[in-house]
This record gives sequence, C-alpha cells and structure tokens, in this order.
Amino acid sequence: MRMLSVGAALFMMTSAAMTWPALADDDDARSAQKLAQQGRDDYWHCLAREYSRDSNQGLSEQDFGRSVAGACPSERQYYRVALLDYLTTQYPNIDAGAHLATANRAVEAAQKDIVMAFVKHRPPAK
Repeated sequence: MRMLSVGAALFMMTSAAMTWPALADDDDARSAQKLAQQGRDDYWHCLAREYSRDSNQGLSEQDFGRSVAGACPSERQYYRVALLDYLTTQYPNIDAGAHLATANRAVEAAQKDIVMAFVKHRPPAK
C-alpha cells in the first residue's frame, strides 16, 4: 500500500506542478505545460486499457508488472519527454539530470499505481 501512496503523491506533485500558473507567461511555457498534461493523460489512458485486458485475468502481480512495464512504449516515452521539456522550461536553473529523474519517477509511479490497483481488485485465487 505504501507504493500506491508514494506513486499517488508523485503523480499529485507532477500534476500540481503542471497546473501551477507558469512563472514565465510565454507561449513556450504554456505549450510545454499542455504537452506534458496531454502526455500524462495519454499514458494513463493506455495503462488503463492495459489494466482492463481480459488476457490479464489470472496473472500474478509480477507478471502483470512486467506486462505493464513493457506496455504503451510510445505513450510512455512521449510522457517522459514532454514532462522533461516542461520541467526544463519551468525550472531552467535545475540540473537536467534532476528533471530526467523526476520524469522517470513519474513514469514509474504510474506503473506502480496500475499494478497496485490490479492486485487490489483482482479476484481471489481459486
């Protein structure tokens, strides 16, 4: 359950950062924010489709986790790049490696949240 809390907190932090009014009131900042939000939404929708697949019935937590980790590669990469671009635009004085680490944690948190939801809601073993 702690993983869900950490993932949810990270998701909330990145969501709040993306919805916070842009420090620089220019088209680049607004565009980067919109792209990051769209990337997040597209990735979450893709993960939700993965979660809902009938073929996942009976998978173990580990197998489902592996499936999710490999799912939605283009959406995952788009989200990572869009969030990285947004963070770099909003916080240009912070090291790019820190922004990349934040973007990677956001992707990992989304994956962990889907796995935790899968485990919580799957039918009991027979």
